[in-house]
Amino acid sequence: MRGLEGKRVLITGGAQGIGAATAVRFLEEGARVFVLDCDDSALNHFKDTHPALSGTITADVSDAHQVMQAFEELDRLTGGGPDVLINNAGISIRHRFMDISPQEWRQVLDVNLHGVFFVAQQAARRMLAAHGGVILNMGSTNGLMGYPYYADYNASKAGVIELTRSMALELAPSVRVNAICPGYILTPMQEAEYTPEMLRACQRKIPLGRLGQPEEVAALFAFLASDEAAFITGQCFVIDGGEIAGGLASQL
Repeated sequence: MRGLEGKRVLITGGAQGIGAATAVRFLEEGARVFVLDCDDSALNHFKDTHPALSGTITADVSDAHQVMQAFEELDRLTGGGPDVLINNAGISIRHRFMDISPQEWRQVLDVNLHGVFFVAQQAARRMLAAHGGVILNMGSTNGLMGYPYYADYNASKAGVIELTRSMALELAPSVRVNAICPGYILTPMQEAEYTPEMLRACQRKIPLGRLGQPEEVAALFAFLASDEAAFITGQCFVIDGGEIAGGLASQL
């Protein structure tokens, strides 16, 4: 992709799953990659296996003070903050709407929506000062369609999508902001919540006949961060194998 070599890229939730695949992709593009994660063990393992990383930072994105400190550390590491933010950190809990506790509701919204806001605001301050940058937020098809057993997650991702659109309007023309909305991607988080039979059932309803791979989402992140996407902002890009292209009438 044009324009990624040497760029300073911060990836939250970057030690596993889609975040890790995205870090690897940006390393392949010649970017300077910095990974932020709250899991010290996973972060250290990822750092050991990918020595080309420019730096790692431990922080909980749901804590505004920790996010502020993380960006102060990033300033020291980069000398000016990120050129690209991949705002990827997120969690989900599979449970019925009537069983969601107030604590669980707050936990999911704190990470998936408040955390995206805290990180994006810190990044945007630096990008505006530098007169340029790209912010890519992690949405989901869950923010566009109704899915049972994920009311809190669905609400958080719908919020991310609207936050993305508002940010794109306010931060233009200096900073481009887009969201990526994956469908069923085979990640550790997905495998932890779904049995093999549940995953096979999901696969059967996807027109392309399979689940997505983290590397495919990483490729979309790379494109949207690059100069190839210089005229794209305020959009939500679905990557789901065609799952939400139709309604019930499309299901055989």
